[in-house]
Amino acid sequence: MSQAMIEVQHVFKSVTDATGTLAILRDIHVTFDRGETVAIVGASGSGKSTLLSIIAGLDVPSSGTVRIDGEDLFARDEDQRAALRAQKLGFVFQSFQLLGNLTALENVMLPLELSGRRDARSAATAMLQRVGLGERLGHYPKVLSGGEQQRVALARAFVVRPAVLLADEPTGSLDFATGEKVMELMFELNREQGTTLVLVTHDRAIAARCERRIVIEAGQASEVAEAAA
Repeated sequence: MSQAMIEVQHVFKSVTDATGTLAILRDIHVTFDRGETVAIVGASGSGKSTLLSIIAGLDVPSSGTVRIDGEDLFARDEDQRAALRAQKLGFVFQSFQLLGNLTALENVMLPLELSGRRDARSAATAMLQRVGLGERLGHYPKVLSGGEQQRVALARAFVVRPAVLLADEPTGSLDFATGEKVMELMFELNREQGTTLVLVTHDRAIAARCERRIVIEAGQASEVAEAAA
């Protein structure tokens, strides 16, 4: 079996409007092995988040494809891609993306319920306890701090034990100290579950904690030989 959990194969992405065609990604060809941690870095507007969206199958490349655990994402229709995401992927976003009308517990239960898990409540409770929110199960997002909301988001992402976790600027809405705590928790959970972590960040210190760094510049990808100390 291939070691690669994610294979990005010659991906191009461009958009066209009244002013012409803009090339966002140009022949991206990278692989991510099972269980490794990889940071995608680059200047604002370089295409980092676009690449992450394509890896997730949320955006469609102009050409090329992505394989997740050997499955060709873009040989599937939108519903089939959604089913693969539910089976294999977890997400953490800068803006938390919690549902405001659900409690912390209900937010974490949701992906388990959608997959038909009968132990959704107990599994979600245990994961919220793991991230230090055992006393906040019944609280709604609006009364949680930013750090608490991101820990709920981490619990929701990891509770399904995803093969791949995709994180887009997960500390971007947090102060430095809170962001440090959230990232420490993310890496701990990642080690515990052996997840393949692909992390978009502009923070060099966070990127340096990953095993590999991939730089997106002028729409092309290059690998940094060794993370900075």
